[in-house]
Amino acid sequence: MLVLVFLLFLMDIFLIHLDWRSSHRGLTLAMLDVGQGDGIFIESPTGTQIMFDAGPARKILGSLARVLSPFDRNIDAIVITNPDADHIGGFSDILKNYQVGGVFEPGTLNSSKIFQSLKEEINKQKIPNILAKRGMRLDLGGGAFIDILFPDRDVATWSTNDGSVVARLSYGDLSILLTGDSTTKTEKIILGENSPEQLHSSILKVGHHGSRSSTSPEFLKAVSPEHAFISVGKNSQYGHPHPEILSRLSDFGAKIFRTDELGSVIVKCATIEKCEIN
Repeated sequence: MLVLVFLLFLMDIFLIHLDWRSSHRGLTLAMLDVGQGDGIFIESPTGTQIMFDAGPARKILGSLARVLSPFDRNIDAIVITNPDADHIGGFSDILKNYQVGGVFEPGTLNSSKIFQSLKEEINKQKIPNILAKRGMRLDLGGGAFIDILFPDRDVATWSTNDGSVVARLSYGDLSILLTGDSTTKTEKIILGENSPEQLHSSILKVGHHGSRSSTSPEFLKAVSPEHAFISVGKNSQYGHPHPEILSRLSDFGAKIFRTDELGSVIVKCATIEKCEIN
């Protein structure tokens, strides 16, 4: 009798998990509240899951639980936009708790113990490690795509911010520009290689937590976002986001969403035509 009860219990768990997976028909992007750092989760209509950064250490798992089923222990790929601690610290927690299918990184370097330990763990788990390069297109399924806009060259000797991965997620009429900690130097290169039509995006994930080193007027004009997302910690010791950048975004008519004020900011698209921000 006890065996039968146990089997029925396992069947219930399986059916709940199956129902959760089958319910996914649209796109989800979540700018997770990881404090002073970046951590962005993306899930396509077909269930492909990608993490862009994971914030500082010991911050990611609680926020990730808001958008990921407790039964789901697989993430298809992680993207390291730059190897600084506020972008990669949480990846050690992810690698301990999830099976990761692949890693994309820009090729910039960091001598920190956090970065060296992460690289060692990636190698230990034999996870494919790919240099992100301009021109790559990741087909997430269900009409969702990620296009890599930068790096367009070897950035091994560049500063970690200048060499950040910049990518554009598109799904129907929705487009989201993911900028990591990219600087005005990076923006200038991207502007020279892409037309405003190629850069125009519904949402801009503002570079470097709203620092003055990013989001030049020329870049903002080309992107022309309706919404601006800023991932930043409360009472940031770095003065992020800078008042000048907030004013610039407002002058361009972008509605600002900040994790220090709102917690995690989640975009959900029930269909290719219907999206909302929570």
